[in-house]
Amino acid sequence: MKYLFSSLLLFAGIASFAQGGKTIQPSGNPIFKGWYADPDAAIFNNKYWVYPTYSAKYKEQVFLDAFSSNDLVTWKKHEHILDTAAVKWANKAMWAPAIVQKDKKYYLFFGANDIQNDQEVGGIGVAVADKPEGPYKDHLGKPLVDKFYNGAQPIDQFVFKDKDGQYYLIYGGWRHCNIAKLNNDFTGFVPFPDGRTFKEITPDNYVEGPYMFIRNGKYYFMWSEGGWTGPDYSVAYAVSDSPFGPFKRVGKILKQDPTIATGAGHHSVIINEKKGNYYIVYHRRPLTETDGNHRVTCIDEMKFDADGNILPVKITNEGVKAQKVK
Repeated sequence: MKYLFSSLLLFAGIASFAQGGKTIQPSGNPIFKGWYADPDAAIFNNKYWVYPTYSAKYKEQVFLDAFSSNDLVTWKKHEHILDTAAVKWANKAMWAPAIVQKDKKYYLFFGANDIQNDQEVGGIGVAVADKPEGPYKDHLGKPLVDKFYNGAQPIDQFVFKDKDGQYYLIYGGWRHCNIAKLNNDFTGFVPFPDGRTFKEITPDNYVEGPYMFIRNGKYYFMWSEGGWTGPDYSVAYAVSDSPFGPFKRVGKILKQDPTIATGAGHHSVIINEKKGNYYIVYHRRPLTETDGNHRVTCIDEMKFDADGNILPVKITNEGVKAQKVK
């Protein structure tokens, strides 16, 4: 009888643990349904937000959706927060949104039209809204950047806020990356002391998809390498004492796992400062897909060693554990 009672207690404990486990299932990868790529992630009002590219043929990329979550596990879709109807100069290839909050407004930077030279209309635009889910409206009525400065295609924009509160636009495709100092209302730029507006900060092997954050006083600059439709697509990084570099490539930290998914790249980072957690949000291609546009958005934990080096990220099907902002 004593053995039976102990066994029942053990079984109850296991059942309770299993039942509890159901309430804290990991996010799984991908984190939401549909073809989405180039995710930019942020925390607003104690919620996690992801703003991705709608991954389709260029002529079908005429809108942007957003996704929000309280815990990184359950995501809510916010449809068509911006589309080309609100941006008269944009007609295709609305790409790689970058979101920032400033002065109680939300600014959504985006690329459009995939311009191939300075004579075509398009480039990097800015939209503004009162809420993170929009709706967003065109801030300028024209592109913010519409030419190839220093050889950089005006796409893949990221907005970086420095320690002194200054905002910078970091962007560029075609293996060139520029940094430019944004003015106070994001309608243009402030030239650097040497008179230049766009400074090139391109590290070795850079292709596209720049991202920057500060950790322990150091500037971590990350980017995508390889071809976006190929198995070599990946993420590497460098570290500097300044947002202007010089950036010497340290190594690759995100790449495909042929047993899980291919073409892992074009990422952003969620930093939960209160809990000290770092998450890399990125896209990859399921093993069953060969279409270049069939990409999904995923999340995995990003960790550092004692010297501050980013450890190689293991891409997973499980994703991350539930975690509230606070």
